Amino acid sequence: MRKKINIQLRDIGEGFPVYIIAEMSANHGKDFEQAVKIIRAAREAGADAIKLQTYTPDTITIDCDNEYFQIGKGTIWEGRNLYNLYKEAYTPWEWQPKLKGIANNLGLDLFSTPFDNTAVDFLERMDIPAYKIASFELVDLPLIRRVARTGKPMIMSTGMATLAEIDLAVQTAREAGSTQIVLLKCTSAYPAPPEEMNLRTIAHLSDAFLTPVGLSDHTLGIAVPIAGVALGACIIEKHFTLSRSIPGPDSAFSLEPQEFKAMVQAIRLAEKAIGEVCYSVTEGEMASWVFRRSLFVVEDMKAGDILNEKNVRSIRPGYGLNTKYLNDIINKKISKHVKRGTPLSWDLISKSSD
Repeated sequence: MRKKINIQLRDIGEGFPVYIIAEMSANHGKDFEQAVKIIRAAREAGADAIKLQTYTPDTITIDCDNEYFQIGKGTIWEGRNLYNLYKEAYTPWEWQPKLKGIANNLGLDLFSTPFDNTAVDFLERMDIPAYKIASFELVDLPLIRRVARTGKPMIMSTGMATLAEIDLAVQTAREAGSTQIVLLKCTSAYPAPPEEMNLRTIAHLSDAFLTPVGLSDHTLGIAVPIAGVALGACIIEKHFTLSRSIPGPDSAFSLEPQEFKAMVQAIRLAEKAIGEVCYSVTEGEMASWVFRRSLFVVEDMKAGDILNEKNVRSIRPGYGLNTKYLNDIINKKISKHVKRGTPLSWDLISKSSD
C-alpha cells in the first residue's frame, strides 16, 4: 500500500507528482500588494501551494530585553531581539483570508503554520486544507495535539529533532486522531550548508514512521531539492521572494521567481527520470537495438563448410544469433552458400552430423 496523504483531492506521496510549496514567510515586507504579487509569481513559477505563518510577536514570544531573548551568533539574525524580529516578520492575520481567496482563484492551495492554539482556531475558521508544524514547534506537544484534532493533514518539519523526539511527535499526533502525516527532512540553519543536509535520512524516516516524507530546504540554489526528489521526497518546500534585493528577515535564503521556476522544471524532469524498476527494452531504446552485438558470418562460405572462430564473429549489428550461442555453433556445418556479412541464424546451420 502506498504511503500518501490527500490535500484538496490531490494524492501526495510515493508514486505521485511532487507537491511543491512556496513559503512566503516574511518576504511580503508588511505590504499586502507585495504578498499578492508573491502569490501570483509563485503560481507562474509552478508552485502547487503557498504557505503562510500565523502568529503575532505576542503569541510566539514575549517582549523582553534580557539576554535570553537576544539572538546569538550563528544565524543571519545575530544580535536581534526575538520580539522585534517577529514583529517585523509576522503576516497580519486580517490579510490571510484574503490571500487564501486570491491563491485559490489562481488554482493554488494556501495553508499555514500555526504557533499557538489561537492561530489554529483562526485557521480553522479560514478552513485551510492542511497544517504545517515548524521544526522549532515539533517539541510543542500541546500544539501538535490541537492541530491533530482538526483532522486536517499535518506536514511536520524535523529540523534539529532526534529520532526519539520525532517518534514522540508522531505518536502524539496519531493518538490525537491524525491519520494523515507527512514528515519533512529539514536542516534548521539559515542558510543551510549542503553538506549538513543528510538527504539519505528521507528514506529512513519513511521506513521508520510509515509516512510520506518530503524536504523543507533552506540551502541556497536548487541542487539540493532535486537530489531530495531523487531520494524519495514527495514534497519540496522552499522560501520564495520576488527579489533577494528586497530587504527582509528571510530574503537571503529565498528563491527568486526564475530560480523557483527552474527548480520546478527540474523536479518535473527528475520525476520522469525516476520512473520505476524496469529491465525491459523501452520504446526509446528500440531504435538502438541494432547496435547490440550478434553472430555474423564474416567470410564467404559454401554449403558444408565448417563454422569456426575465423569465419563467425560477435560483431555489431544485432540481427544475428545471440552471442551466447558462439560455442554451440563452432565446428557445425553451414547449410548453404552464404556471403560475408550475413547474420547467422539456425536455418543456416546444418542439422546433419556428417
